[in-house]
Amino acid sequence: MQTTAQGYLVYELTRSPAFLGYVGFAAGVPSWIFTLYGGVLADRIPRRTLLVITQCAMMTLAFILAALTFTRLVQPWHIILLAFLLGIANAFDAPARQSFVLEMVSREDMTNAIALNSTMFNSAAAVGPAIAGLTYAALGPAWCFTLNGASFIAIIIALMLMKLKPITLHTGSGSALADIKAAFGFVWHHQVVRTVILNLAVVSLFGFSFVTLIPAWAVGVLGGDAATNGFLQSARGVGALGGGLMLATIGGYTGRGKLLTMGSLSLPLLLLFFAGVRWLPLSLLALAGTGWGFLMFANSSNALIQTLVPDDLRGRVMSIFTLSFFGLMPLGSLLAGSVATRLGEPMTVAIGALITLGFAILVWLRVPQVRAAT
Repeated sequence: MQTTAQGYLVYELTRSPAFLGYVGFAAGVPSWIFTLYGGVLADRIPRRTLLVITQCAMMTLAFILAALTFTRLVQPWHIILLAFLLGIANAFDAPARQSFVLEMVSREDMTNAIALNSTMFNSAAAVGPAIAGLTYAALGPAWCFTLNGASFIAIIIALMLMKLKPITLHTGSGSALADIKAAFGFVWHHQVVRTVILNLAVVSLFGFSFVTLIPAWAVGVLGGDAATNGFLQSARGVGALGGGLMLATIGGYTGRGKLLTMGSLSLPLLLLFFAGVRWLPLSLLALAGTGWGFLMFANSSNALIQTLVPDDLRGRVMSIFTLSFFGLMPLGSLLAGSVATRLGEPMTVAIGALITLGFAILVWLRVPQVRAAT
């Protein structure tokens, strides 16, 4: 709800697709600075403790944005600054959250667990934006931010009540820089892990950046309003939810590499279809397809890397995963917003889809070990 309302609020205040890119850029810049160090912390201190701290920070930022909006003091620079601070919290949260999975489930259940987690996340992604669009239209964006802030209370309580199996933390005899160097060395010398992370980087930079443009797409391409924006965002969530349920069902029977390849090829093809349609029902169908393809690709990549990485490197390697994936999204957002200002939203999405498709085909041809991975 907050992401949907925040994007539309910025567009309403500025009427500029470039500002949508600025917000996405500000949210992601901290990941370049702090994510790798966040991975070191995730290997050295209890991950639950780190998660509780980051969730409290996110809750506080949501309530601040709600207060600014309720009092009608909110300005575009406020949203950009708060997005930057939220990015700092996310930079420490993401590696801990990714590596926390193995504390809850066994290694053989990893693919199914990640997929089931995605079904919960994408249930919210399917319903939340539609509710946000209707709430925005009826009550204003401040209530979207307030509800988001309140939701963190349940998350923090749930984390504190969990009963976890004991784990051995990495003692970190060397410096943080040496720990980070060891993780990069593992990624560089493992061909499958290296290729998957490079593919993630390309999708993040060129394939997923279309999400930034959805508020402008709702108004400028489809002639809609805040509710249209919510429905478009929800359609992507519905597709991702379907992908998560599918992956949870077949994840234990089908190779992770095959599922990853299926998602990496289908995502750009469906984006090209989305770029070419101008009728809302077809646009919703296309976005549902992109949500499905993205989920299949991202979750299979996550599960494959988690299966291949040693336990003592897990937090740090997952921080590289997070950096290559989420860390490049702000650059993709900034690039998409700038290109859309000059060439329009449909051409921007089409160009990104073609680049993503080209890299996916290159991986298919040159690194067959990826699709053969189990």
